[in-house]
Order: sequence, then C-alpha cells, then structure tokens
Amino acid sequence: MTEQLRLMAVHAHPDDESSKGAATMAKYVSEGVDVLVATCTGGERGSILNPKLRGDPYIEAHMDEVRAREMAEARAILGVRQEWLGFVDSGLPEGDPLPPLPEGCFALQDVEEAAERLVRLVRTFRPHVMTTYDENGGYPHPDHIMTHKVSMVAFEAAGDPERYPAAGEPWQPLKLYYDQGFSRARTTALHRAMLDRGLESPYEEWLKRWDEWGRPERQLTTRVPCADFFATRDKALIAHATQIDPDGGWFKVPLEVQQEVWPTEDFELARSRVDTSIPESDLFAGIRQN
Repeated sequence: MTEQLRLMAVHAHPDDESSKGAATMAKYVSEGVDVLVATCTGGERGSILNPKLRGDPYIEAHMDEVRAREMAEARAILGVRQEWLGFVDSGLPEGDPLPPLPEGCFALQDVEEAAERLVRLVRTFRPHVMTTYDENGGYPHPDHIMTHKVSMVAFEAAGDPERYPAAGEPWQPLKLYYDQGFSRARTTALHRAMLDRGLESPYEEWLKRWDEWGRPERQLTTRVPCADFFATRDKALIAHATQIDPDGGWFKVPLEVQQEVWPTEDFELARSRVDTSIPESDLFAGIRQN
C-alpha cells in the first residue's frame, strides 16, 4: 500500500489498552503506522487496585479525572492517539446473586444505538485493521462483553452506506482481531520457565483453576513479535497508577524471561476482507501487499 497504514484498538476502560496489545501498538507506531485507541468508558466505577493509593480521598472523589490523566500519560508513552466514546462505566458486579447493573451504564445500552459512536469514529479514522475482545470479553466483565458487541456491529456496518447514514462517509475496515494475551499456552510456558529458573511463578493458582473457570481454548492465529516493546508496555501500564501495583503479580516474571520465552503478543483473526495465510506474524498481512 502507498497510503499510511491505520490500526484502531477498541477497549472498554482506560488501562485496558496498556494490558492488551500495548507492545504491538508501540511496535507499529515505531514503524509509522497511525494507531488510534477507542476507549468506550471513562472507568468511573473502577476500584482502586493499587494498595498504595487506597483511601486517598481525592482519588475516590475524582476517579473520572484521575483516570483521564492516567490515560493521557499512557497514550503518550505508547505514542498512540486516543478517543473517548463517552459511555459510563458499568462497574464489575460482585455477589451471589449478582446485583443489577447501574442505570444508564454502558452494558445496558442498546447495542445498535451504542455502535453508532464507534461507526462514526471508524468512518472518520478509516482504519485498515481493528482489534477488540472476543465474545467472552477476554474475561466476563459486562463492559468488555459490550465492547465486543459494538465492535462487531461497527466492523460490519461502517462500510454499508445504508446503515447509520448520518455517521459519515462509509469506510470498510479489512480485518478484525480479538486480543488473546492470556492464553493457556502462554501462561503455561511462562510458568514452566519460572520454575526451571528456580523462581516462584505467579501462575500456579491460575493453572490449577483454569479448568474450573471454563475458559475455552482460543486459536492464536497471529503472533506479533514485539519483545523490544515490552518495557514500553509495562511503563504505560504503570502510568495507570490506580489500577496496577508496580510491585504486584503482574510484574513477577522478569522482562528478559518474557522476551525469551514468549516474545509475541497474540491475536485471533475474527473477520477478514482480504486473503491471508494462517498463522500470521503481522496484523496487516494480506493488506501491505495489496
């Protein structure tokens, strides 16, 4: 292709872009690809997951502002552009039985109506490739599942002039991928690598409970080599200070172990309007040569 390649990553909350596919985005930015993160909600109902910040009255009272500032820092680190779709965080319901979702939240929106905002952004940015979550949301957070739903509608509708006629000039993205960063294969490989080196693995309990969770095995169609950008990914994630403990389990596997054992970020090709061969090592496979 002679025009600049464009990638859109659709995420539910600020911080999701830094924990799912961040090194891939940073790699593509370094290659001159225009990368845009579409963030569906403001993360207003997110819990403070960093124990060092719990109990901070300002953060608790201004979570929306704090998370917006964190997002600004993370996107600068990754070198991406970012747009808010403007929906309200649904929170993560807990308890048995689960409580009802808050009125007006993202997960309770009509899917066809909610998708219009993303269709408008797709038609404005004109991405060649989109990434989003699978039908399980990656994990069953109501906002992640809703992000999947609106992404699927937007991918199919953006190029159809009869759908959402007021949302701009039609544009058809060519490929759609699901982020698959937490596969059993990757988790097992890192777990064994830690034990082989005499180190404590943070994945012991994960693997013991994997079958209990009932997480289906996904096909990793596309593994993007991006180990050189793992440090950038981690820096962006740490920028979301309310959401991540820099001393927590997320960072227990040394960077050099990750780079040696599993030097890719992984995706599942869900839709393609171009010919490509599986397995792939590039989200733009089948597009660059067309």
